[in-house]
Amino acid sequence: MFLKDTYINRRNLLKKRLGSGILLFMGNDECGMNYEDNTYHFRQDSTFLYFWGLSYAGLTAIINIDEDKEIIFGDELTIDQIVWMGTQPSLREKSESVGVRETQPHASIKNYLAKAVSKGQKIHYLPPYRAEHKLKLMDWLGVKPSRYEASVPFIREVVNQRNYKTGEEIFEIEKACNITADMHLAAIRETRIGMKEYEVAAIIEGVAYASGGRLSFPTIATINGQTLHNHYHGNTIGEGDMLLIDAGAETEMGYAGDMSSTIPAGKKFSTRQKEIYDIQVASHIAAVGALRPGVLFEDVYNLSAKVICEGMKSLGLMKGDSDEAVQAGAHAMFFQCGLGHMMGLDVHDMENLGEVWVGYDGRAKSPQFGRKSLRLGRKLEPGFVLTIEPGVYFIPELIDLWKSEKRFAGFINYNKLEAYRSFGGIRNEEDFLITETGSRRLGKKIPLTADEVEALR
Repeated sequence: MFLKDTYINRRNLLKKRLGSGILLFMGNDECGMNYEDNTYHFRQDSTFLYFWGLSYAGLTAIINIDEDKEIIFGDELTIDQIVWMGTQPSLREKSESVGVRETQPHASIKNYLAKAVSKGQKIHYLPPYRAEHKLKLMDWLGVKPSRYEASVPFIREVVNQRNYKTGEEIFEIEKACNITADMHLAAIRETRIGMKEYEVAAIIEGVAYASGGRLSFPTIATINGQTLHNHYHGNTIGEGDMLLIDAGAETEMGYAGDMSSTIPAGKKFSTRQKEIYDIQVASHIAAVGALRPGVLFEDVYNLSAKVICEGMKSLGLMKGDSDEAVQAGAHAMFFQCGLGHMMGLDVHDMENLGEVWVGYDGRAKSPQFGRKSLRLGRKLEPGFVLTIEPGVYFIPELIDLWKSEKRFAGFINYNKLEAYRSFGGIRNEEDFLITETGSRRLGKKIPLTADEVEALR
């Protein structure tokens, strides 16, 4: 946890900005995987962590702005729970550690909210993303799971605080990024032909746990990099394969790292692999060079896409004007994912609050294929932490579909593209802080260029 005053100050700023009503913060509960007592690893709701700092299951908190009250609702452990789980601080001790003096039993929250509603107070809540949250809203406020109406003012004020990382947060994020870098460095050094993907995943995840962290998301370690989020680890790494790794660590406080790397199964990339790899790296470097306050991130995406188009033209896979190709969406034959996303207490920071607020400041996202996957499009500001991860992917099903439709025939040379249909995919990813004058990479450097990767092989 941070110092008590950090959480007090965060809540005070939120109260000042929202002005009235009751703010409802639903913490997470334990959740059974295949039966009740065999639970998933507990992870507290990130907004609850941000404002209340308590990583314990079964807590709910409210800020009653109108009455200037902050209350944490929860229950003390029973002796049976202590026998199996060990002891914890009391509810009062937990609450006082983050500057809250009033606590109540969890069962009393329903009556508390009912009285507030009867007095005409507005109950603000965030979008529920767990079934337990939806059931609680139905029980406490009579909101049916299919008809909840989250508070947009509450969402926007939470986003406006969490988007700007403080020095203490950046320190914690960089800790996660350093562990993440070590995960990738271990995989680059130790991957060999004949290994199973799950053996590489075990190396990666072992580094995270040995460093006192956990995973910030399920590990991707695949020879089928054309599947953007491929979590299957059963393939054998063969001669001529490339292994795409996307993995990140989470610190004990919940802050995330997120990096990607692509490595040859053998000691070197083939000539064809290196040609495509160099295009991806050029796109990455161009995007990083454009990061600075005031720049629209969607413009950085357009630049990275243009570099990919120019590279594909050099290989005869594309033709025509690259700027026109990007605006039309033809680049998405090769670059289907977004360029990056916000990162912090969530690896995709605050994604449950809505990309339209987090990544676009209320502006509507484009529905264009490829561009619609861009999670961040707003102007960059100091304090933002984000990823840069352009990719180049050859997806056979997409090639067949667009070829049959003759889509973008003025930009894509389908006859030459056929020779690449089994190529796979490439992605490299780093994490950056936007500073007052530009940007700074967070965490240790991992190999990016083909020469850097091969030097570790």
